[in-house]
Amino acid sequence: MTVLCALCATGTLEAVPQLPANPAPSQEQQEDSVSVSLVTFYPGSEPHNIFGHSEIRVKQGPVDLYFNYGVFDFKSPGFLWRFLLGETDYMCQPVPRAYATIGMENRRMVEQELNLPQDRALKVRDFLWNNAQPENCTYRYKFLSDNCSTRPRDIIEMAAGDGLQYPATGDTLVTYRDILAHYCRNYAWERFGIDLVLGWNIDTVLDQRATMFIPMLLMDAVAGATVQTESVAIPLVKATTVPIDKSTEGNVRPPTPWYLSPMTIALLVLVLTLLVSGHDWRRREISRWFDTLLFTAGGLAGCILFFLIFFSTHEATSPNINILWLHPLLLLLAVLPWFKKTSTINRWLHGLNALIVALLMLLWPVQPQVANIAFFPLMAALVVRSLTNVLLGSQTTRGPTRN
Repeated sequence: MTVLCALCATGTLEAVPQLPANPAPSQEQQEDSVSVSLVTFYPGSEPHNIFGHSEIRVKQGPVDLYFNYGVFDFKSPGFLWRFLLGETDYMCQPVPRAYATIGMENRRMVEQELNLPQDRALKVRDFLWNNAQPENCTYRYKFLSDNCSTRPRDIIEMAAGDGLQYPATGDTLVTYRDILAHYCRNYAWERFGIDLVLGWNIDTVLDQRATMFIPMLLMDAVAGATVQTESVAIPLVKATTVPIDKSTEGNVRPPTPWYLSPMTIALLVLVLTLLVSGHDWRRREISRWFDTLLFTAGGLAGCILFFLIFFSTHEATSPNINILWLHPLLLLLAVLPWFKKTSTINRWLHGLNALIVALLMLLWPVQPQVANIAFFPLMAALVVRSLTNVLLGSQTTRGPTRN
């Protein structure tokens, strides 16, 4: 789940609603004024919506639609496989007012009516309706650069024109990882998964526009934005309403209990590793069963990282320094101890693994990728077991051995 959360950072897992037969304004309604609003839903309590959601509302007479760029069809052929490959297709779906808040009742909803001339509001209406047609509605979702928040941002910028100016943000330096960590502050395992699968590209400092991949940050930027006309700068937002007045923190779950956090689990793994290794030293024999469990877990995690780095097209999964301590070759260290003829290569591989992981721990502060603190006890556990195998590898192991 943490991996899926990392790769679906700002998407919303919505079912495709039933569309009205023809929601476009009739000829008689064309004279009604068009209003365009940015609608922001604050974070929910599920992994797929902890980063919030944005939509664009277009109202003209009796026609009142919320254009949602966070819709996909989970039942589409090969969806899960394409999602893992980073080939997830999302859709622009117009949702009637009556259905716009279904499933959002416990999440704060803020609506900002944009201060657009009618010709530009009409331009937004026509663009959205054309974009929602079946032949145009699908787009390739990118969780950092092309999602349910960046699409409304781009449309607002198109409507406002070159005169749009966002408010100054000062000298604050922020990265994608900083922002994601803020919204995962109660969710230790989701943050652990993000830190695990996303590499150092999310640790570069962002400009203001790039931060708007998060709906609430887009909302804040729009709130202070102005549009420069020939004579004066006018506010981009005409009016702000709060149709669902819930917490500004969002509908978040309580923080992960300390005893269930990744750091606690990682420390328990390290303590167990030290206890088993100490027992092995006293009896001068290696507990192969423990190595099989430890290195199988690390190897399977490494397979996921390897796939995301070398085969997936997801953003920011490559390059990823974590592949140096979690990789598929760890599966060899889970299997080789059970075969007598592989004892020499097993010791060499353990020696190499101990050297690489120990150096990585020492040099981590001077490389560009930020680590989750829970990584270090797990890396230390791998080093301890590899050193144990190198130093005790010549001893007779317990139990039957295959030739």
